[in-house]
Amino acid sequence: MISLFTKKKIIVTHNGSFHADDLFACATLALYLERKHIPYKIIRTRDEDIIQRADYVVDVGGVYYPEHDRFDHHQPGGADKRDNDVPYAAFGLVWKKYGPLLCDHNDIVVDIDRRIAQPIDAIDNGVSISEPTECGLCDYGMYGIVGAYQNTWKEAGDTRLQLNYFLMLVDFFKQLLEREIYRSYHRLEMIEEIQKIYDAADDKTILEIPYHVSVGSLIQVLDKHKEVMFIVCRSNNNWKALAMRKEACSFENRKSLPADWAGKRGEELATISGVPDAVFCHNALFMAVAESREGARKLAEKALEQ
Repeated sequence: MISLFTKKKIIVTHNGSFHADDLFACATLALYLERKHIPYKIIRTRDEDIIQRADYVVDVGGVYYPEHDRFDHHQPGGADKRDNDVPYAAFGLVWKKYGPLLCDHNDIVVDIDRRIAQPIDAIDNGVSISEPTECGLCDYGMYGIVGAYQNTWKEAGDTRLQLNYFLMLVDFFKQLLEREIYRSYHRLEMIEEIQKIYDAADDKTILEIPYHVSVGSLIQVLDKHKEVMFIVCRSNNNWKALAMRKEACSFENRKSLPADWAGKRGEELATISGVPDAVFCHNALFMAVAESREGARKLAEKALEQ
């Protein structure tokens, strides 16, 4: 038993079924230790002796003592909640301490917490953040992916298989987290660019952004600016007119493209729209593509006229 703790840092989490919060908590610690070139081992157990002697304990142990690297939220009263009332689970607790050590910009720490940790923590604590559709469908999402690697009833009791899948997912989520941190730096730069373009625009109903821009970045800046109807931006080698969403978590457009453009392409769309280089219009009327910036802007302008 003693040799287990002599060479590597020990990360302990609970055994049995795993969830996104303990997977991401372990992935965060693994990423931190790897960047420090510190070897580590992940143990899944509820053995109190191992828990007491571990370097890091997540989602088990019954205490939240971040100064001693204990990150559980199952104790009476939980482990606090955020200002928006989303309670912390293991991932959020670990990220709260180690996120700032993995990112050198607080906006990135906040962004990862908002986009990844909070949804995971909310669901782990039984807080719904989405509603099923009228047809009874729910988002497959992160918990669908994690659930696919749980043991089936025919695999019940196969702890080796369970551990192998757990470690595989930790490694994958570690890479995912590293990629998301990297993307967040670019996202932050894009948000600053969008804000500059908005501030400088005389006519804010159609904003021209000469980059490939994500919907998430647009929403983060422009959700509160309801006068913005369309974005004209790059789309691979073309340009597109993109309708702004009415609300951040809705697919409803503030103003849709004309209904008779839906699904049209090439010459047919060019004829109907009056834009010679029009390429395609999405059936959901939130996006239309043209070969040129001028063409995409003309599509947006014509949509505003109707």
